[in-house]
Amino acid sequence: MGLTLSQTPQNEPPERAAPDLDALRARVETLNARYRHHGATAVLEGALRDPEAGKIAMVSSFGAESVALLHLVAMVNRKTPVLFIDTRLLFPETLEYQQEVAQRLRLENLQVLRTDEATLAQRDPYGGLRLGDQDACCALRKTLPLEAALDGYDGWITGRKRYQAKTRATLEFFELEEATGRIKVNPLAHWGPEDVRNYMEENRLPKHPLVAQGYPSIGCAPCTSKVAPGEDPRAGRWRGQQKEECGIHFVDGRPVRNKG
Repeated sequence: MGLTLSQTPQNEPPERAAPDLDALRARVETLNARYRHHGATAVLEGALRDPEAGKIAMVSSFGAESVALLHLVAMVNRKTPVLFIDTRLLFPETLEYQQEVAQRLRLENLQVLRTDEATLAQRDPYGGLRLGDQDACCALRKTLPLEAALDGYDGWITGRKRYQAKTRATLEFFELEEATGRIKVNPLAHWGPEDVRNYMEENRLPKHPLVAQGYPSIGCAPCTSKVAPGEDPRAGRWRGQQKEECGIHFVDGRPVRNKG
């Protein structure tokens, strides 16, 4: 079957009814209890099939480690919706890698999301928003198209892992994003760097070309720099800024920022 590419219309996402947070918390607790002692594949299979999880899509940056989870998803169900946000500020290598991986894994429902040109022209006419307000830039180029695309889904699969940042140190397989009422699924939450490397090598998965050039964590080109030996792998993301997340991940309803 062929690859499906689509560009989601980027109007403001519709108003969502206030979620029943108590019921959602109970569902998340049930899911975590049910899959607590399972591995990544079983968690992923559960997320895609368990009624408690609801209707699920995957969100992928096609970054340095993304191919491991994308491969797992492809093995479980190639028809899983895979949402890729093209901010129009990505490295050319990322765009090429996205196409290579999607074809290699035969992903059948890849959706490329972009904020529409009219909205960009209105809110960031000169492309300099990132220089004065990085959070606003992320909200415009990432959060806005993702929220529109996720309308109608009960949750989404992420590649986040506990080791990646102190804000993720207690990450569970299933968590509730209370700001949106969606369930986030983190099948690789307990994986370490060596688990990702081993999985990629054992399955002969292609590596992002920028990793070999000193980019262990890859985002938009203007906000990503090389990482020196011994530095934290995410040190090159928003270097020098009090920022750890792009804004599509929230804690207590707010984008996570570095507190230290």
